[in-house]
Amino acid sequence: MSTRKKLHMIGNAHLDPVWLWQWQEGFQEVKATFRSALDRMKENDDFLFTSSSAVYYEWVEKNDPAMFEEIRERIKEGRWEIVGGWWIQPDCNLPSGESFVRQGLYAQRFFKEKFGVIAKVGYNVDSFGHFGMMPQILKKSGMDYYVMMRPMPNEKGLPGRLFQWESDDGSQVLTFRIMFEYCTWGKELDQHVARCAAELREPVDELMCFYGVGNHGGGPTKENISSIRRMNEDPALPELVFSTPNRFFEAIENKDAQYPVVHDDLQHHASGCYAVHSEIKKYNRKSENMLIAAEKFSAIAERAANQPYPKDFITAWKGVLFNQFHDILAGTSIEPAYEDARNLYGEAIAIADRNLNYAIQSLSWNIGIEEEQGMKPIVVFNPHSWAYSASIELEMGGSVKDGTILVDEAGTQVAFQSVQSLATANNRYRLSFIADLPPMGYRVYKLRTEVTEARLQIQPIKGNDYAMENERFRIEFDPETGFVSSLNDKKLGFEVFRPENGGAARPVVIEDKSDTWSHNVFHFHKTIGEFKATSVKRVEHGPVKSVIRVISAYGSSKLVQDFTMYRELDYIDVKVTVDWREQFKMLKLVFPMNFVFTRQTYEIPYGFKEREHNGEEEPGQSWVDYGGIARDKGVLYGCSIMNDAKYSYSIMNKELAITVLRSAIYAHHDPIVPEANGHYTFIDQGIQTFNYRIMPHEGNWEEAGTVKRAQELIQRPVSIIETYHNGTLPQIHSFLSIDKDNVIVGAMKNSEDGDDLIIRLYETSKSATDATITLPQWGRSIKTTFGPCEIKTLRVPKDQAVPVAEVNMIEW
Repeated sequence: MSTRKKLHMIGNAHLDPVWLWQWQEGFQEVKATFRSALDRMKENDDFLFTSSSAVYYEWVEKNDPAMFEEIRERIKEGRWEIVGGWWIQPDCNLPSGESFVRQGLYAQRFFKEKFGVIAKVGYNVDSFGHFGMMPQILKKSGMDYYVMMRPMPNEKGLPGRLFQWESDDGSQVLTFRIMFEYCTWGKELDQHVARCAAELREPVDELMCFYGVGNHGGGPTKENISSIRRMNEDPALPELVFSTPNRFFEAIENKDAQYPVVHDDLQHHASGCYAVHSEIKKYNRKSENMLIAAEKFSAIAERAANQPYPKDFITAWKGVLFNQFHDILAGTSIEPAYEDARNLYGEAIAIADRNLNYAIQSLSWNIGIEEEQGMKPIVVFNPHSWAYSASIELEMGGSVKDGTILVDEAGTQVAFQSVQSLATANNRYRLSFIADLPPMGYRVYKLRTEVTEARLQIQPIKGNDYAMENERFRIEFDPETGFVSSLNDKKLGFEVFRPENGGAARPVVIEDKSDTWSHNVFHFHKTIGEFKATSVKRVEHGPVKSVIRVISAYGSSKLVQDFTMYRELDYIDVKVTVDWREQFKMLKLVFPMNFVFTRQTYEIPYGFKEREHNGEEEPGQSWVDYGGIARDKGVLYGCSIMNDAKYSYSIMNKELAITVLRSAIYAHHDPIVPEANGHYTFIDQGIQTFNYRIMPHEGNWEEAGTVKRAQELIQRPVSIIETYHNGTLPQIHSFLSIDKDNVIVGAMKNSEDGDDLIIRLYETSKSATDATITLPQWGRSIKTTFGPCEIKTLRVPKDQAVPVAEVNMIEW
């Protein structure tokens, strides 16, 4: 019996549709590469080819139908293998959890429809790290195996080339880390095969060896194939077999071996990618959340107001998913590629915005609103599955007269104030108030301008140019620096930020001469300056909120932070405008935390991750929480920082920082050194805006509702000015609610194959939970059980006689 070890030779072509070229060039290269692979199959009866990414096949189908049919036949033969059941090979840190679900939903359904197969192997060979909840999403999208390469052994130690990768819910996928590289040159493969063969160590006697020209496509060459045949005659080498990932995993599964379990993120590689190119990252988060909100209300509007469910959501999602390609969303492509990306995001946002408007206006038009002289009805929609109090601002015409009042649907007065309009003509203003909203529903408010009833008199919070305080917190600013010098929890008598550390919300400038990816750089801590205040002034003050504006400067750059404290809400919102004119520098906002025995938690897609505070740049979604014991108080306490556009954080020496931007050169890759007098285009120049939220809290983040407060920030309520009309809907209404705080809706939409309702929910705090989802409009009450960190997808038929079913993420 032969004891010869085996290398499965995986013929592939890594295709970057966008990188140092634009998508049109990538489009052509896909066709050239696929043509080459098909030609090699004609020449070699035993040659096998592996390829991922549904978008490439859609391109070929639309642009060369004859080649598409050839590919279909080779897939039927089993010689062309589909892997990576996603639309593209995305960045695997920055997209939202729902985006990763959609990668699989649209790709696997495409593969099944066109080829009669789905991918069994997840495949992201060039992505720059992999979030820890991915095994659950892969499993529930039909994939039991995973192939990756980065981080490489010098970046993260793993117990072997093969391991069971496990997420917090307990899902596992058998994972292979590619040896050395996923592509080769077009000549003979002797050196590559020799080094891969050296990795065959007991008890593993089979591994995959990837070959084929890549990045700009190309695939296996004639020289590659002939050299494999020649080397296979050498008994000193392992047996070399033309193979595919499916065949490899099937072979090793038959051995019934046990593999070590890795329960962790797979990080870090190219950690500068978490922050570089602010615009692409902001558009990504905006488009994701607009689409999710539009789908929710479109599904509701079809059922409650007979508004047809839109057919173009899939077009929008495909654009967003394509832009999540790891060299687009990471910020590492050439500058013109981002014009293309803006166009795709613009299309997605326009589709979402249009469909959201159709949905909410169809609902608001069906609300019964009585006629009343001098009354403007305002309908506020809540896209979330829980009730909460939301800060609302909307543009109004006319003026606020002395007799104007704001009331809810029951006639109870609500405090409001007028703030500066976005317009400077025609007597416009912005109405600001706090709306108490029902879960996933709406509420009608009424601005009455012709009443004799006295306006509700409420004193504004205390404040001046340098301090504000409501019943819970007092915040103070240093007039010289503009930094937050104190944030005091009055209930506890506790300083949230360490006063001896120079202030909080501190804009710090850091030297950053690394390339676009920040290859081999994991810490950014060489401080070279700070913004200093040029103005600290209160600019709004009333019964709803007060705002202190801090304007500061560094070099040729300017920063504006508007700090908003609400009378009724226990957090502080900050609107940031940056005009950045620096090069080879990074900007962080730093918050020195006043806790001991600390625990640092980051949001990851559809989950969370606790990490060390070692100063490394870390990827996170919309929130990070720094918790522990309040110093000198001995009680459990924490502070959550949330934002609507950033993904990069660091924690070192009890200082939490949001990385706002990096001004690297476009598509600069080490070891090339920029010329001293060269002309280069730098990323993140000019004006950008984003918002963040500071939420100190007693107890831990799970009890404080951090997940929900962050979702409220990134997916805002939608308001519309209505008129009076008859209607069958009440003036306050909820379409969906959940009886447990730790279970929330991540998405709600029509099914892909009909008009059933799809509801995706996830458990947020790693606690097993029995939950009831109530749909009062349709008389449904769904009882279900969630394991810790479990994501569930429910299919709710329109016919109430048909029971609700749990389905996978492909909706099967």
